[in-house]
Amino acid sequence: MSGRIRVIVAKPGLDGHDRGAKVVARALRDAGMEVVYTGLHQTPEQIVETALQEDADAVGLSVLSGAHMTLFARVIELLRDKGATDVVVFGGGIIPEEDIPALTEFGVAKIFTPGATTHEIVEWLREAVAATPVE
Repeated sequence: MSGRIRVIVAKPGLDGHDRGAKVVARALRDAGMEVVYTGLHQTPEQIVETALQEDADAVGLSVLSGAHMTLFARVIELLRDKGATDVVVFGGGIIPEEDIPALTEFGVAKIFTPGATTHEIVEWLREAVAATPVE
């Protein structure tokens, strides 16, 4: 991969709290990545369209509302439908440990639960994007 890592940070669904997403977006930007924060109440379709328009390497989803299973799966389904299988999808928020294996099966590369440090997220994302084959 050449150049800066391009990341979309998104808040899908009706969740109205975005402090964590903004903290992660700022940490990624401070680490030298190009970050587009989509704002609150984004549909999976809007998020994927932004990822495609911005030629994103990764999409980070933040969900606190409990709708993570549906929202994460839909974003990944739409990315696959558009042929963007090289986009790394990761997420965070209030996600029960027992849901993480199913999210991984859907294709979510990593879930960060409360307590994850921004340093951990930055380092993981650098490694994940570097390890992803470009199509």
